[in-house]
Amino acid sequence: MNVDVLLGLQWGDEGKGKIVDVMTPNYDIIARFQGGPNAGHTLEFEGIKHVLHTIPSGIFHPEVVNLIGNGVVIDPVIFKDELDKLAPYNVEYKSRLLISKKAHLILPTHKLLDAASEMAKGKNKIGSTLKGIGPTYMDKTGRNGLRVGDILSKNFEQKYKALVDKHKNILSHYKEFSYELDELERSWFEGIETMKTLEFVDSEIYIDEAVKSGKKVLAEGAQGTMLDIDFGTYPFVTSSNTITAGTCTGLGVPPTKIGKVIGIFKAYCTRVGSGPFPTELFDQDGKDMGKEGHEFGATTGRPRRCGWIDLVQLKYSIMVNGVSELCMMKGDVLSIFDEIKACTKYIIEGQEVTHFPFDINDHEIEPVYESIPGWRKDLTKLEGMEDAPDAFKSYVDYLEKQLNVPIHVVSVGPDRKQTLDNTK
Repeated sequence: MNVDVLLGLQWGDEGKGKIVDVMTPNYDIIARFQGGPNAGHTLEFEGIKHVLHTIPSGIFHPEVVNLIGNGVVIDPVIFKDELDKLAPYNVEYKSRLLISKKAHLILPTHKLLDAASEMAKGKNKIGSTLKGIGPTYMDKTGRNGLRVGDILSKNFEQKYKALVDKHKNILSHYKEFSYELDELERSWFEGIETMKTLEFVDSEIYIDEAVKSGKKVLAEGAQGTMLDIDFGTYPFVTSSNTITAGTCTGLGVPPTKIGKVIGIFKAYCTRVGSGPFPTELFDQDGKDMGKEGHEFGATTGRPRRCGWIDLVQLKYSIMVNGVSELCMMKGDVLSIFDEIKACTKYIIEGQEVTHFPFDINDHEIEPVYESIPGWRKDLTKLEGMEDAPDAFKSYVDYLEKQLNVPIHVVSVGPDRKQTLDNTK
C-alpha cells in the first residue's frame, strides 16, 4: 500500500479538515505531517462545529487511528484544551491518538519570542499567529529543540530549563517587551501531564509497518502550499514544508510510497494576515464574498482577505505537489454573483506572465481575468452534481480544463453531508 496525501493549494483555510473527515472512512490511519496549533481545521456535522489545531481530523471516527507526526510542533497547553473540548462528545481517543517521539514541543518562551519579534518588526511584521511556531522550528533546525520523547527522559526538566534560559537571554534584548512566565509554565506542565496519558511512538517505524501490513494511510497537511517555507510567498510564509514533500520529512515516508495527492482549493481565494495576494478584491464584491463565506480565521479569528480564483497560482501549486485529483470547496459562496472571474495570467512591468514568479512582493501585479457566467441559485441543498445548475457545472468543467486535473469532489456547504461526488 501507498500513503495518500491531502493538502491545501492556496494560502490555507481551503477546507482540508472537512474533506479529511469525509474521506476518513476509507482509511485506517490519519497522520498530520507538519505545522502546529497555527492550523485550524474546521469540521461540521450534526449541527455542531469543531475546530482542531493539532489533532488529526479523523478523530471523530472511532475505528481510525490518528497520528501526530514528527514534522508537527505541539503546544501542550493548546493540545490539552483540544482534548478537553472532545469530552462532551464522548470521543474515545486514548487508544487511537498517537504522538511521534520526534515531534517538537512549543515552550511558553517560544510564544514570548514570537510576540517580541513581531512587535519589534512594527509595520514590517509578517502576520505571525503568535503561537510560537517559528521560534520552535528555529530551535529544531538549530539543534536546540525539546522533543516529545524527551518527556520520558529522567533529565527532562533540566533540558527544559536549559532551553528556557537561552530564550530568556534572547528576550532580554527586547527592551520594550515585558512578560510573566510563572503562570504560563504552570499550564504548560499541566499539558505535559496530559500528554503522558497518550502513547508516544517511533512514527516512521509505525507508518512503515502499517503500510507493509496493508493499512491505508492518509497524510493530512496544514496551512497551504503558498505558505510553504521554500515555495510559498516568502517571507510571508509558515516555518514548515506544507507541500507533498513535507510528508516524506514529516512522517518518514519514502517518496516511492506516496500514492494519490489530493489537492484542496476554494472556488475563490482567501488569505489571512500580511503578504502578497494578486487577485485580492477591495471592492464590494470582496466584502460580499467574505460575508457570504464567513471568512474569519479558524485559529486567529482575523477576517480573511478575499479575491477571485487565481489559476496562475493554482497551476504552480499543482506542479510542485504533483496533484493527481482535486476537491473544490465553497462553490456555494459564489452563488451570489451574476458573473464569476478567474485570473489566467499576470501583467508585471508591462509583460504578460503565465507562471508564478520568484518574487511578487516588490512588483505591481495586474491580474488578467476571464469571465464565466454565474448561476444565482442556492447549491447548499444539492444531493448530487446531476442536480446542479448548468452554469455551475460549466464552472467546474472550466476549472478542470484550465488545471488539467480532475475535480473529484465538490463541496457546497460546511456540513459533511454537503459534499458532492464529481467523478466521471
